[in-house]
Amino acid sequence: MPSLHRLRAFWRTTSPLDRIFGAVLILCILTWTTRLGFYVSFMRGWVVILFLIALGFIVVRFARWVRRRLLWGLRNRLVVAYVFIAVVPVVLLATMAGIFAYLIYLQLGAHMLTDDLNERISATTSVADTLARTMESEQLNKNSTNLSSLLAAPGPSAVLASARRDLPGIEVRVPAITAAPTAPLVKSFHGLVQSGGKLWIEAVVPGHFAAGSEFLVRAPVTTALLQTLAPDLGPVQLTIFRPADSSDAPAYIFNFNEQRIVRVGQIANTRPLQPKHAWYDFVISGSSTLDALLFEKDQPTSVTVPVFAAFSMRPWQLNRRLFASLGAFGDPLVITLVLIAIVFAALEIAALITGIVLTRTITIAVDDLYAATRHVRLGDFTHRIYVRNRDQLGVLAESFNAMTSSVAELIEEQRARHRLENELTIAREVQTQLFPRELPSLPGLELAAVCRAARVVSGDYYDFLKLGDSNLGLAIADISGKGISAALLMASLQAALRGQAILDGHRSTAQVVETLNRHLFLNTSDDRYATLFYAEYDSASRTLRYTNAGHCAPFFVCDGQVQKLDAGGTVVGLFDHADYQQGTAKAECGSLLVAFSDGLLEPENVYGEEFGTARLAAEVLRLRDLPVERLAENLLASVEQWAGTPEQADDMTVIVARFR
Repeated sequence: MPSLHRLRAFWRTTSPLDRIFGAVLILCILTWTTRLGFYVSFMRGWVVILFLIALGFIVVRFARWVRRRLLWGLRNRLVVAYVFIAVVPVVLLATMAGIFAYLIYLQLGAHMLTDDLNERISATTSVADTLARTMESEQLNKNSTNLSSLLAAPGPSAVLASARRDLPGIEVRVPAITAAPTAPLVKSFHGLVQSGGKLWIEAVVPGHFAAGSEFLVRAPVTTALLQTLAPDLGPVQLTIFRPADSSDAPAYIFNFNEQRIVRVGQIANTRPLQPKHAWYDFVISGSSTLDALLFEKDQPTSVTVPVFAAFSMRPWQLNRRLFASLGAFGDPLVITLVLIAIVFAALEIAALITGIVLTRTITIAVDDLYAATRHVRLGDFTHRIYVRNRDQLGVLAESFNAMTSSVAELIEEQRARHRLENELTIAREVQTQLFPRELPSLPGLELAAVCRAARVVSGDYYDFLKLGDSNLGLAIADISGKGISAALLMASLQAALRGQAILDGHRSTAQVVETLNRHLFLNTSDDRYATLFYAEYDSASRTLRYTNAGHCAPFFVCDGQVQKLDAGGTVVGLFDHADYQQGTAKAECGSLLVAFSDGLLEPENVYGEEFGTARLAAEVLRLRDLPVERLAENLLASVEQWAGTPEQADDMTVIVARFR
């Protein structure tokens, strides 16, 4: 089932620690949701701790898994990076600008409300002081102490009539009117007063009627008064509080500035919010606090209680108030600021879109490269990436296409080389069959031969031909060139030599070589030839007859003297007709024949000096008493030691024959 396979795959991706914490989390959940919790109630605290630890671990692991899955793709990484680099700072700045603008509007709205309220308080103080002086004058003129008659006088009456327009319900209170003042005047006061669950604007001035008297003017803060405050604001609401006492329920008590207070009333106007001027003219709500002096039973105290003022407003109205000093330029300035904000927002959106588009071009190129690498991993080198743009990514795609094409060619070349190596291996096996598998035995003659190819196949050739009971033919040749072509010519030379020497054993060595020359000339190209040394040994007469066709002259060692066997002629296969001579040597007992290819003469040391014929002859004399097998191997070792490198520049072949 697919779900079971997915579950198994998920299980394989988890670590032992993940499984342990997952099991702890499941066990804790089972403890709380089943009857198992009843039996482990004494461990409930530990269960909670284990649950929190396991939950925290699982949350962290899940967050890492989500982050890894989300940020695996390059496109997601670039988009997230662009968001954090470009979008998030702009959003934070815009948010900060919005909060700053809100605070400015909030401060402006609160300032307008408190400023108008302070104007009312100042007006109340002014009314109180004016009435006090006017009524003192009226009292002195009329010599009357009746408050009502004094207030009905033309002067005080006109002052009160003017004040009621801004202070509805204004009241005047004078506790006592006596003769002349005989005591110090009382202190003046003006501000908000909370008394009897109501809020008042009060002004107290020293009385001019008697010593220690006071003159009080107050106006209640009502809906009618709020209607006249801050006309640029919308609805305004004042909440009145008093200090809490022991009879108040705890649910209605809250702390404010280390003071326990209880709400006792609320005053609100009925003024509607101004209509929206534009789509961006949102509603802004704010609040402020005012201080009111607490009066208990009409007696002032030193306790102040807060008054919460809440209001709503439109930014457009506040902007007009804020830019009122600019006159007719205020509205255009606000519109200009809004347009600039819109342009900046449009530019940010365009930048975001541009970043996403550029990101998409990058990620598409990377996706194409990833898909191409998957094809390459599966061995498909014919897949090519579509070049979408002529930019660096496009050049990268072209480079990848060129690389896969080159890799495909290299693989094909490698396959061809592997096939060639297989063919060379087969050729080497075939060539190995052409060399003598066993050395022939002849009374009074010891033989040894070694051939080390510089490459897989050799261009050197050696052979031993049994020509009768007492005759043996020896041949060593060096084919021009190397590799397969030399090996093929070597095979042709071997076949022709055996055919000439074995089938017709009464011919001289010169005649045999002449026939080989004619055969090779007719059956090879003009630039193909071979050097050859061919000899026949007659054990009955102990005579060695030979012909050297351009080959390195072998050494014939007898009585401590080295003789070069160089009688013969030119190389075989290069000319149609060539004359060859036959040379002879008497093979005394103890004589030694050493035939070799030029691979033993040409190796150079670090100073560029060749091993040469003289050094090889000296080595032969030094090693002549060794068995023929060791003699041949030591000669090759001496040459390799002289060159000082394990790499061979040419094939090396040596034949050693000792006559007993």
